Amino acid sequence: MSPGSAKPAMPPVWLLTLLTGAGPFTMQVLIPVLPALAGHFTVPYASAQLTLTVYLVGIAMGQLIYGPLSDRFGRRPLLLAGLCIYFVASLAAALAPSIGLLVAARAIQAAGACAGMVMTRAMIRDVFPRDQAASKIGFVMMGMTVAPMMAPLVGAELQALFGWRATMLACAAFGLALPLLVLRFLRETLREPQPLPGIFGVVGAYASLFRIHAFRCYSVVTACSSGVFFSFMAGAPRVLVEGLGHTPRDYAIAFMGISVSFAVGSFLAGRLSARRGVRQMLHAGLIVTTLGAVLSLLTLLTLPLSLALFFAPMLLVGIGNGISQPNSMAAAISIQPKLAGTASGVVGATQMAFGALMTLLTGALETGNGFGTAAVMAVCAVGAQIGLAMVGRERN
Repeated sequence: MSPGSAKPAMPPVWLLTLLTGAGPFTMQVLIPVLPALAGHFTVPYASAQLTLTVYLVGIAMGQLIYGPLSDRFGRRPLLLAGLCIYFVASLAAALAPSIGLLVAARAIQAAGACAGMVMTRAMIRDVFPRDQAASKIGFVMMGMTVAPMMAPLVGAELQALFGWRATMLACAAFGLALPLLVLRFLRETLREPQPLPGIFGVVGAYASLFRIHAFRCYSVVTACSSGVFFSFMAGAPRVLVEGLGHTPRDYAIAFMGISVSFAVGSFLAGRLSARRGVRQMLHAGLIVTTLGAVLSLLTLLTLPLSLALFFAPMLLVGIGNGISQPNSMAAAISIQPKLAGTASGVVGATQMAFGALMTLLTGALETGNGFGTAAVMAVCAVGAQIGLAMVGRERN
């Protein structure tokens, strides 16, 4: 189907799931081996952690580019271009001789991988109205939970068997298969291409979105609620490996529980969003996320640090994020339906840029006892609540 068609068909959910999962898989696969990575290159843990921080920055920057270009040229061409970039960067990361070049390759790798994240949301919004879009995004996010759930375990096992470079070679294999699947199974969903009057026009489109109060608020909600998760992801490897003496495999297995809880939340979003509406589901999801973040801090203040107690509150955060993320995303990209691609890119870039800042903050505060991580999580949860309250009495 070409741009301009009146009724674009729904893309295959399994393919959207794979495309959405490429970014989280690539981000997560290296996390459990960060301490080993620091040892391999003989650099501080904070330097190894930059492979996560710049990955989030790369996703943020890439989404700002893909969004408006996809509104003009279509979802499919931009998706293929991004996947090609991802494949080449994955090979470069696998061959990187220094931590600096690995960090650079990870930024480019992220810029390629995020094409799937942006295009998936935009394609769903091309086909469905807002509340139904939230439901479909919820089901896709539930399905793609397998990627971040398995990625840490895959990374830990590959590192143990073949070294950390094998994790990047696995990403390269992923990047080789996805473009072939897109060419075979994915059709264009963009109905009406939008004009792209140069860089000033793109900046103007960004500005027009941020002038809308509701868009700003939903962007804050998306960024802060996911910031709870990114904070934990940045601090947890250090707490478990350096603070508690566990192995990367232990981290990977424990993280699988969080992924399952996120899948549960995404399933609830998929089943209930179309009936309950975005605002009600957002409110419920943020309450659960905030409870998990606050419980994490209280647990550390009152009980001895352990793997079970450190990870248990994150089960609530996973459920809450699974409910809130599809709804906040759908609400944000529905503000201006004709600019769904641009809005998807902007809100996603805001989310990842904020996440990158939270990884830096967590890395600076975390000493291995868990308090730095929990404190940043709590602050992010409160920020999400404030963002939703600022939406006002808008009916959803």
